[in-house]
Amino acid sequence: MSAVDEEKVVEATCCCASCGKPEVDDVKLKICTACKLVKYCSTDQKNHRSQHKKACKKRAAELRENRLFTQPDESHLGECPICCLPLPLDYTKWTMNTCCCKRICLGCDHANKKREYEQRLEYKCAYCREPMPTSQEEIDQNYMERVKANDPVAIYNMGEKCYEEGDYGGAFHYYTKATELGNIQAHFFLSLMYYKGEGVEKDMKKQSYHLEEAAIGGHPDARYNLGIFEKKNTRIERAAKHFIIASKLGLDDALEQVKTLFSWGAVSKEDFEAALRGHQAALDATKSKQRDESYECFQQFSN
Repeated sequence: MSAVDEEKVVEATCCCASCGKPEVDDVKLKICTACKLVKYCSTDQKNHRSQHKKACKKRAAELRENRLFTQPDESHLGECPICCLPLPLDYTKWTMNTCCCKRICLGCDHANKKREYEQRLEYKCAYCREPMPTSQEEIDQNYMERVKANDPVAIYNMGEKCYEEGDYGGAFHYYTKATELGNIQAHFFLSLMYYKGEGVEKDMKKQSYHLEEAAIGGHPDARYNLGIFEKKNTRIERAAKHFIIASKLGLDDALEQVKTLFSWGAVSKEDFEAALRGHQAALDATKSKQRDESYECFQQFSN
């Protein structure tokens, strides 16, 4: 948007787009939530809709595109709430306790267990310090308590449980509720359900919407799937953007796609190098001495 256009937007949002009434103390205007271009007083938005519709749709599409191709600061998993380092994309390198439904890296979990063992303390959650459940019944009870408290992670996990049991209706219910509370993983799985027609009718428009919402929220697998879709439809430039973003979140498969597109000449040397650096930086950010120690102990125990 040019400087002139920006000035017009600022001017437009200072008064009602329909009647021209300025925003003053006794007149509060509401901005159009779709395009963020204009404001209205009372019910004038409906009267002005026919005039504004075309510009609104165009601007809303531009805003959506900008959001879609903006590099997220972190993956959808976020940080460990104890050490505040980003959580690895490898789900085997972090754990979650049902008492608080917080994702905790294995480094912090291992350090807590080690401390409790050395001091002969009762085994408790490293985050909320609640005693760990000793039976499946206690685990299920914890989940339901967190669900009642509108915990998005617990609600998502209930959806996952329903899905694994073949209860697609239940899974759809919990996933939908979790997305309303901002859970990104639920968006990703809703996209799969709409794609496969599990529990709902196949709907490619809704599938695409939830996949994009997951990608915008930092879900690298969702971003990768969008890249594959664009690649199959020969929209290589868009595919490359998705793969580069996912690479910078630490996704190995996405980096392999970037390498392939680079060999085709579809990715510049600068973008390829940026993807390599971003990928390595994302991996390095998840590392710590404490985590390395926990991984070694885990491997020894597994062997």
